[in-house]
Amino acid sequence: MRQTKQKETLNNSLKKMDVFFSAEELHQHVPTIGIATIYRFLNKSVKNGELHAYQCNRKFIYSSSKKNHSHFLCEKCAEVKHINLNKLDFLNSQIKGKVCHIQIDITGICEKCS
Repeated sequence: MRQTKQKETLNNSLKKMDVFFSAEELHQHVPTIGIATIYRFLNKSVKNGELHAYQCNRKFIYSSSKKNHSHFLCEKCAEVKHINLNKLDFLNSQIKGKVCHIQIDITGICEKCS
């Protein structure tokens, strides 16, 4: 990816972001760069393997973390909780080829709403 001033600014802003962030949150850090440019940058970064994109509650969340990602989404209040699922190596034997990344989405009713 050619390094323009905008890409340099966006790459520097990524270093200041939380582990998980949305395009809108990145835009808040760099309001001088248009949201369409930010989406193009994020899409290219995902395609190049620099970021991961997760669909969470019908919205894309981005991360530079290489770890597997899982979360629980409450169907009533739409609260999202990140959950830590270890020991997923057994999936490697279930899938032909190489597993690069795992994303698991669990939906249900949270403790607060049940």
